[in-house]
Formats: sequence, structure tokens, C-alpha cells
Amino acid sequence: MAVLCLAGTAPLLATKNTQAADTTPAPTEGDRLRGTYGPYRANNDLLYYHLDLRVNPEKKYISGKNTIRFKMLADGTRIQLELLPAFHIEKILLDEAAAKTTTLPYQRAAGRTLFIDFPRTLKSGKTYTIEFYYSGNPVEIGRFGGFVFRKDPAGRPLVNTACEEEGASVWWPNKDQWRDEVEDMDISVEAPSDLVEVSNGRFQGKTDLHDGYTRWNWKVHYPINNYDVSLNIGKYVHFSDTYNNESLDYYVFPEDLDKAKRQFEQVKNMLNAFEHDFGQYPFPKDGYKLVEALYSGVENQSAITYGNHFENGYLGRPKTGIGTWFDFIIVHESAHEWFGNSITARDRSDMWIHEGWANYCEGLFVEYMWGKANGITYVNTGKEGVRNARPIISESDVFSTPPVDQYKKGGLFLNTVRSVLGDDARWFQLLRDYYQHFKYQTIMTTDMVAYFNERTGLDLTPIFNQYLRHAAIPTLELKFNEPEKTVSYRWLADEPAFAMPILVGEKDHWQLIQPSTSDWKTMKISLTKEEFGVATDLFYVNVNKS
Repeated sequence: MAVLCLAGTAPLLATKNTQAADTTPAPTEGDRLRGTYGPYRANNDLLYYHLDLRVNPEKKYISGKNTIRFKMLADGTRIQLELLPAFHIEKILLDEAAAKTTTLPYQRAAGRTLFIDFPRTLKSGKTYTIEFYYSGNPVEIGRFGGFVFRKDPAGRPLVNTACEEEGASVWWPNKDQWRDEVEDMDISVEAPSDLVEVSNGRFQGKTDLHDGYTRWNWKVHYPINNYDVSLNIGKYVHFSDTYNNESLDYYVFPEDLDKAKRQFEQVKNMLNAFEHDFGQYPFPKDGYKLVEALYSGVENQSAITYGNHFENGYLGRPKTGIGTWFDFIIVHESAHEWFGNSITARDRSDMWIHEGWANYCEGLFVEYMWGKANGITYVNTGKEGVRNARPIISESDVFSTPPVDQYKKGGLFLNTVRSVLGDDARWFQLLRDYYQHFKYQTIMTTDMVAYFNERTGLDLTPIFNQYLRHAAIPTLELKFNEPEKTVSYRWLADEPAFAMPILVGEKDHWQLIQPSTSDWKTMKISLTKEEFGVATDLFYVNVNKS
């Protein structure tokens, strides 16, 4: 998502090599219900949504329905959906043959969770459709508000959504989890006719309803995360460009048109870099859009929101260094089209699959544009801010957000794996193959590890575990015996089988050693303790010299 996440609510895992721990509240019953892929989620497979809403900015009110089509994977009489209790549920209908409908009862549980009950058993292998009618005033939740009614800088109505952290059920009814995505989706939004509405997917047309509202229709041709579904309503002006015969569409406030035309030229550099490293932009049938918003930005699939003031760098960060060479929001949020939107974590506990990879992609963009040395410098910039207080893979089956370390630590970890492999040609082929293998799928870290192990022929599992499932990073312990001109070395790590190779000695003349946690190894050196270095820009480790 946008660049910082709130700390999650998962408990700290015990570790013998941990810095000061965070304290987090215990998960609630609602967190468990929303986070667990329970029996009334697992018994069905999502196929399709049609979200059809009217938005009244003046009254800060929405109304409409979501049509949900799903296939039963087991016989059952109940499914689980989510919607914030602030909304009024008008009716839930089961569409049946011969144009008949049945009104379905439901039960609320622990806040947002809804259990929808059916009058007869739904059969495994059969497809069913329900229409969920609702209305109400959205409640602002989280850093970006979830669903917010605002005024743009000129005082005109503006409506935006941003709900990765809070869950899509803050504004529309759905199966609010990450494991199961619809295969495609339609979005229809009725907005005041003097405004423009922009959602995910390819624009299908608009219809004047002759009541002061216009209906905008969009088609999503690919699987999509619930939290990526978005609507944006404002006094937007539209301009377009092309890249490799594909359309690039931009929606900005009229006053920002000239600035946007200059700044958004960077989109082509971003696409060049990421298509070079991973393959074609994932959603060509839906196109690529940037939509201006008042918050920094969110990776809404094929309709990324942008609020970086048409400047390089990132709002709130120092205006110095490599980070000022490009527009952070364009690069980071667009990286999510590959990692987060195309490849999606199956559970929120593995969100680093989105954020750590997007952080690393920033460095790859720098490397593509300005060379490897600058890319490595960029990856290491800011690492002093990583707390290493909690594992970046949090407790699974709980609705929570892992710690903010998932961003920078995730990127530093991937840079470390690259250095372990020690062959850039193999590394970039692995990155491309990994993306191509898993695109349009939901995965867990275990899937990634198995793939990396199989493709490299290495057992990288202990390295993944140490960096992702423990709080602390490994420490390389060095003991110098200067009279004998030797150094002894070993790893201090939580993972018993941790034995990562590392480069030591003198820069530009590094020597590869193979420490382990089990015993000390000794080597002859010609350098003094002060001269003896460790390639900490290539390997994210602590070093303890004694």
C-alpha cells in the first residue's frame, strides 16, 4: 500500500536474539473471524462481483447492491461475508431459475461478519448468485479514511477510497479476505453529472440518467483483491498517452493538468524497468491509470491513486539523495501491480509479499535507470530505521497488519538473497521466472521458498525463516587473534540451521566464507581488525568484532 503501514496486532514470537519488543493487543473475536478462512468461506469459490452504487457527496451517502456469483465447493446452507455495521442491509436475495428470488436471512457476529443462510442445501459444484442491497453513510476509518468525502483544493466535491489496512468491507459487502479473488468484475457508479467517476478496469461508457446523475461503467478483466476495488469521484480532467500501443490514462484536478503532463512522463520509465525485470504489465486489457487524490497514494489495481504533489521524492521525506531522482509514488505503487495485485499474499500475515517486494522494486528501478551501484545504495538507504522488534510475518488467520519493517526489511532481505546467489544473471532470471510462475495467483511465503529452492538448487529455507519469521537479523561474530593473524567467525542467529555465506575482507577483493551457528571456524588474514570489513551493503547483518 502507500508507504507506511500501521503496526499489526500479532503477538511477538520468542527469540534469543531480539531487540526491544513491541507490545500489541491480543486479537479480538472479530479479528479471528475476519482473519480465519473458516468453513463458511472455504465452502465456496468466488467467481464474479458487480458492484453497483449511487454516491451522494452532498449527503455523504451511498446506496446500491453487490451481485455476488460463487461456486460451492462443498454442500452447505451458509456462507460468510463482511460489511461494516454502520450500513443498513436492505435485503439479500438469492437469484433462482425462472426469474424467482428468495429473501435470505442473515446473522451478524463480532462486528462486520455476516453469516448468510439459505433455505435449502447449496450443492457442491453448482453456481449461485446473490444480490446484496445496502445503504448508509460510510464511517471514516484508518489513516486514509477507507471511504471519504472531501473537498478538493478548489473546494469542489471529492470522493476517494483506500482500504487495504481496514478491509474493503468498510464500504461494500464482500468476502473480505485475500485468499479467494473473483475472476472478473463489473463496477457501476452513479455520480453527480457535473463530476467524473473513475474505477478499476476498462471504461465501458457512461449514461446520463436525467436526474442530475450519470452512471459510469467499468469492466475488470482479471482477478482483483477486494481492497483494490476503488471509486474516485471529482472534478477530474482526463488526458492520455500510449506505451507500446497500450493506453495510459490520467485523471487530475484541472489546475494540475500541466504539472501532471510533465510528471507522469515518468510512468514510461517505470514500465520500461519493471517490464524488463518481470515481464509485461499485468493488466493490459484494463489499461493503466493514475487518479489524483488528497492522500499520498494507494495501489488500486489499474487505477492507482496519486497524491505526491507532482514532485520527485516522497512527501515528508528529506529532499536529498537518490530518492529525489524519481517520483516515489509512481514507482512504489505501480510496483504493486506486479507484487500485491497480480501476485497476492493468501493471508495478511504474509503482506511482505506485497510491501517488501515493492520496496525492493524501488531499488531495481534505480538500478535500471542509473546502474547497480546506485541501486544498492538506494536499497540500503534508511535501514537504520528498521526496528527488528517483531517478525515481519505475523500470526496467520488473524485480521492484522504486520509491522512497518515489512517494507524496508523485506527489501533488504531480497537484496541479501541476491548476494547469497552471487550471480546477477541467475538472480534476474529467477525474479522474472518467479513472477511469471505465480502471476494472477494468491500465494504464501512457503510457496515462494519452495520455488526459490527448486530453481536455485539451494536450501534457502533457514535464511527465509531467519529474516521473516524471527525478529532479529543474524549477527556475524568475529574474534581476532592479531599475533597469529587469524580471525574466527560464526553466526549468532535464531534459526538453528542458519549457515548463510557472506563476503568479508577488503572491498573489491571480498572473500566468501561459510559461517554456521554450530561452531567457530578460523581463517588466516593479512588485515588488521580495523581493516577487516564485511559486505553489509550486500548482506543485511549485524557485525560484532572482538
